[in-house]
Amino acid sequence: MMKKTTRLSDATINRIPLYLRALQELNEKDWYIISSNDLADLVGVQPAQLRKDLSYLGEFGTRGVGYDISHLKNQLSNRIGLTKKWSIAVIGAGRLGQALIRYQEFKKHDLDIRAVFDNDPSKIGKKIESKYILDISEIKNVVEEEGIQIGIITTPAESAQLAAKLLVEAGIKAILNFTPTSIEVPDKVQVRHVDLSVELQILIFKLMRENLIKEYVNG
Repeated sequence: MMKKTTRLSDATINRIPLYLRALQELNEKDWYIISSNDLADLVGVQPAQLRKDLSYLGEFGTRGVGYDISHLKNQLSNRIGLTKKWSIAVIGAGRLGQALIRYQEFKKHDLDIRAVFDNDPSKIGKKIESKYILDISEIKNVVEEEGIQIGIITTPAESAQLAAKLLVEAGIKAILNFTPTSIEVPDKVQVRHVDLSVELQILIFKLMRENLIKEYVNG
């Protein structure tokens, strides 16, 4: 019997895609079986943590043998909803928005960008890949017509709240925000913030800390 996914912590949820990425890479290399120790090493976690994370989703693997890579990948994809096609709208047709539209990895996971919006008259009507840039005022109608479930915001920071408001009014329940600002949405709407400058600052801090440790050890 499948265990309830409501027990998953945010930390565990954040690690599941890392397990899936590693399994996908192994699958593409024609690997069939992997131990929890080796899989954990690939992802950069402790084997006990990996086994605990997977135990929340079900019973996988055979003691003394390991995990069937293809089976585990399919099961994890199914449990977290990646076997269903998800329709996406991108708000903001700047360089980042265009890069996301052209990002081929989305297609591997059945993530389908159905529409792209902007409020710049010079961009509206132009084409990115196979998608025409639509006026931001059309969000509600297009979301309903295309059955869009997820919104990605790549606008300038000052336009992010308006973009979020329009998405929520259109019925969107999940937003990925790439702008360097917070957005306010109702509690029922799931939001993930991806601030590249913050991620770089964290990376620099870790690099500086590592260098300081090395300097201390080396005297």
